[in-house]
Amino acid sequence: MLAVAGVALAQTVPDASVPQTGLDIPENLQIFGKLDPNVRKPTAIVNGTVITGTDVDQRMALIILANQFKLKPEEEQQLRLTVLRGLIDEALQIQQAKTEDITASSDDLDQAYAKVAANFQKTPAEFGPYLRSVGSSARSVRRQIEGELVWQRYLRRRVAPGISVSDEEVKKILDAMNAARGTPEFHLKEIFVSATPDRVPAVTGALRQAMEDMKAGKAPFDYYARTMSETTTAPSGGELGWVRPAALPPELATAANQMQVGQLAGPIENSGGFSILYLVDKRKVLEADPRAARLSLKQIKISFPAGTTQADAQARAAEFAKTVQSINGCGSVGKAAAGIGAEVVDNDQLTVRDLPGALQEMILNMQVGQATPPFGSPTEGVSSLVLCGRDEAPGGNLPSAGQVQDQMEQQRVNLRAAKILRDLRRDAIIEYR
Repeated sequence: MLAVAGVALAQTVPDASVPQTGLDIPENLQIFGKLDPNVRKPTAIVNGTVITGTDVDQRMALIILANQFKLKPEEEQQLRLTVLRGLIDEALQIQQAKTEDITASSDDLDQAYAKVAANFQKTPAEFGPYLRSVGSSARSVRRQIEGELVWQRYLRRRVAPGISVSDEEVKKILDAMNAARGTPEFHLKEIFVSATPDRVPAVTGALRQAMEDMKAGKAPFDYYARTMSETTTAPSGGELGWVRPAALPPELATAANQMQVGQLAGPIENSGGFSILYLVDKRKVLEADPRAARLSLKQIKISFPAGTTQADAQARAAEFAKTVQSINGCGSVGKAAAGIGAEVVDNDQLTVRDLPGALQEMILNMQVGQATPPFGSPTEGVSSLVLCGRDEAPGGNLPSAGQVQDQMEQQRVNLRAAKILRDLRRDAIIEYR
């Protein structure tokens, strides 16, 4: 996503009035009958392609495995509905590709399957039994691969050739980036849920609970974005990309300016509803990124043996903190560690961005030779990082005209692809069972 691109945020009706939909919907409508989507079994026939309950179960198992989700029963039901919608889209994409005689060969599928298996530290031969052991299957993975391959080939053949970006458009983008040099920009993810006045307590309560669950590690932000958010970014986990404050609604811009990397903020009242923001990263346009600096660190660490009492742990941690305060440069780390029986680990490969958010902020404000305050847990022990050196990242450079053109063309291909998929959904014959 281009740094100067705007952000499309959900715009919803701020009150209980009837929105201008272009449809003939009475203001005081009455519902005749009851629609409960939970009554439907998660199976469908999409233009003759059958999606079974097993297909849904196996794809769910793969998603839960890949993301290490810990879901409540109601969250599993919501994920099931999301997976079914994804499988319907996948079937439509494969069908549309076939209209252009676009298919994926066995060799194509085998190569991609091997790459996925490697992501799970498995060989292709090991991956199938492993998938079965967790409730998924090689067939489900290969079907997903097929959908992604043929859809991208379809877009390259039918959509990309018709996309063009003029030199004038590229120049405007580059000029805007130059004008924005040095201004802050944020890599954000968002969850947005609309709320009429009567729904405010329920919506804000649900969002607060989601935030608590994220902080507790029950499921990542991306999961809640896909299952709760009402914006077009939901399928990508709420990804807004790199945005500047001016491209955000004032409420979100204010929150982003106050956040630290890795933090959540919300619920934030915004455009007829409420948002949760997650700050993935931040930087300044076309300036050296301080979080890309390469670090030389020494970690000094003590562990608590099994059976250590709380009192003993606190006394040991206090001794450790006193030792850390006495460190004067990396040359004194070894002697200090020996005095308290601590372990020392060297690392010259990390960047600031590789560290947890709280440590990033500390390191950015430290001088060479200084140590962080102690951090850790009662079970894993206590550590401190000593900064031995920092190689600053090179200054940010304006992208080339070709790079900007490629990015703009890809954005337009993605927009066109979304429209094609909406049309396919509208014209599809889908029978739920």
